[in-house]
Amino acid sequence: MAPPRTPKMLMTACLLFAVAACGVNPREGSAALGGNAAAQPAAAAQASGDLQFGADHKFANGITVSVSAPQSFQPSPAAYPRSARAAAFYLQVTNNGTDPYQLTGLSVTATVAGKPAKQVVDATQGLGGVTDAGRDLAPGRSTQVTLAFAVPADSARMAVQVRPSSGEPAVVTYFGDA
Repeated sequence: MAPPRTPKMLMTACLLFAVAACGVNPREGSAALGGNAAAQPAAAAQASGDLQFGADHKFANGITVSVSAPQSFQPSPAAYPRSARAAAFYLQVTNNGTDPYQLTGLSVTATVAGKPAKQVVDATQGLGGVTDAGRDLAPGRSTQVTLAFAVPADSARMAVQVRPSSGEPAVVTYFGDA
C-alpha cells in the first residue's frame, strides 16, 4: 500500500529526484540529506575501529545513532535509480543533547565494495529519504529514518557513513555485508 501523499513528502521526493538527476557526486556528501561532507575510503575507516551494523554511536553533540543491518529487497518499477536489488537501513536517531537537533543536517552516504552507492528513492515502498527533515528533534526524543541504497545482485561488503551535521567533523562508519 502506498503511503499517504503529503506536500512535505512530495517535496522531499522531488528534491531527491532533482539531486539524483543532476548527477551529484556521492563523495561530496548526500545533498538530499543536507550534508556536504566528504566520504572516507572504506579501508581507512575500517582501520579506525568503526562499528558493525546495529551498534550505537554517540557524537560529542549528544546525538546517538544506530544503523540496522541491511534488509535486501527488490525495488519497484517506480524506484529511482533503477536497480535490481537494494538494501534498506533503519537509522535510529536520538537527541541526548540539551538543544533541539535539526534533522536537515543529517548526512548519510554509502559505499559497496569501496565504490559509492546511489540512494534509492521508492515511494511505492515508503522510501522517500528523510521525510521529517523540516522539523527539529527535541532533547530526549528519538526518530527513525529509513533509507535504501542500490547494491549488486551478489552479496558485497558495504559501509554506511553517518554525520550528524555538516559542521560536525566526526563521522561514524558502519560495516557489514549487504
